Amino acid sequence: MLEIPIFATLKEKIDFLVKNKSTLVAQKMNAIKHADVFVGVDELSGATNKAEANSDLSDKENFTVKAIINTTNVMDSHGDVHMKGIWKKSLKENKRIMHIQEHESTKFSSIIADGVDLKAYTQEFNWKELGYDQKGITEALVFESNVKKSRNAYMHDQYAKGYVNNHSVGMRYVKMALAVNDDSYEEENATWEKYIGEVVNREDAEKQGYFWAVQEAKAIEGSAVPLGSNSITPTLSMKREPSDDTHIVAEKSLQDKKNYFINL
Repeated sequence: MLEIPIFATLKEKIDFLVKNKSTLVAQKMNAIKHADVFVGVDELSGATNKAEANSDLSDKENFTVKAIINTTNVMDSHGDVHMKGIWKKSLKENKRIMHIQEHESTKFSSIIADGVDLKAYTQEFNWKELGYDQKGITEALVFESNVKKSRNAYMHDQYAKGYVNNHSVGMRYVKMALAVNDDSYEEENATWEKYIGEVVNREDAEKQGYFWAVQEAKAIEGSAVPLGSNSITPTLSMKREPSDDTHIVAEKSLQDKKNYFINL
């Protein structure tokens, strides 16, 4: 596996990335991307999103959770920026996507919802709707899951008590491009100019000098995680199933934080 060395200058690093672009892209495409390391983000300081706990839900056999699994236009700690339309083909073709616990896709006990109990789609939000004082719009990958106590009692309880604040997508890269802030590389710099205006944490990208613009990916699963590589992945709401007499909706609550640590 090709590792990216530590360089004395950003220019040397960009030279290395461009020279070895094909190998690095191949490595990314051969791996499943999900949570792995902790990083700190300052530019997206603002709010975490938390579904309020509702004790009435704990006793219910099932309720619906609406959760954001991934958002576009954010440079995460992989150096990736997911672009609008990234999930279009995957959502159309992949009918076996799962809502699971902590990326444990090989365990039946980790499944939260799938099949008829899971609706996956994209929805546009402005950043302020998600609790961030930023201009612009993001396209979110959203899961609406029928969470059943009989299917996963532990995660049923975690959602019911409002403990699940973050989600992470398990995915495979399909189409991506290297973007560099160096006009000596025409192709890679053109990608930078095309997308940099859409990156909400632009200062991070400019400091790094490059990012990977991910234009298409295959969504395999979406996970409830303690922390995620993209911090803007909250539980938006929880409600009883329509068969109940009353709908109880736990709306998102917002809590400001100066420095928000996220798990990639």
